[in-house]
Amino acid sequence: MANVNLAIIYYSSTGTNYKLAKWAEEAAKEAGAEVRVLKAPELAPQEAIESNPAWKAHVEATKDVPTVTLNDLEWADAIIFSVPTRFGNVPSQLKQFLDTTGGLWFQGKLVNKVVSAMSSAQNPHGGQEQTILQLYTTMYHWGAIVVAPGYTDPAIFAGGGNPYGTSVTVDQNGNILENAEAAVKHQARRTVQVAQWVKNGMQK
Repeated sequence: MANVNLAIIYYSSTGTNYKLAKWAEEAAKEAGAEVRVLKAPELAPQEAIESNPAWKAHVEATKDVPTVTLNDLEWADAIIFSVPTRFGNVPSQLKQFLDTTGGLWFQGKLVNKVVSAMSSAQNPHGGQEQTILQLYTTMYHWGAIVVAPGYTDPAIFAGGGNPYGTSVTVDQNGNILENAEAAVKHQARRTVQVAQWVKNGMQK
């Protein structure tokens, strides 16, 4: 079986999507993948970060996490995205990075990447599903293979029941309300498994 290179790309202002990314990393490594956890470049002005203690603390806590590059996309067989919703859409920090992938797209180097996505918001209908679907639209343009969790494991229901990708609700204190860890780990294992099938098939 071919080893799978998995890039887990996240954007997180106060830590929720970083936590989801770390859960995914744990499961993917257990499944035998080579994993890189990578953050989207921060675009917010320093004064905005400084004005929010939780945001400032998270930026400091994750200062050693590598920032994603185009080379990481080329390296990866599979990609899991984890992002908060911004008015039902992808955060500008990740969107700007995705907008720089035109060269790789033109060269066909994003074709058949196996991708999946997770999201968060502060209320149960805060745009989590729409954020994931907006992200998948870009993936369709890449020619990537979208691997949604669907209802392939009971953990999906405990994690909120989103078939497009694990999504969570976060309270005012930053606590995840759903029992989502098992759902995230199932989604990560499923992504690695499908990527392994694809990679093995392309090597024959």
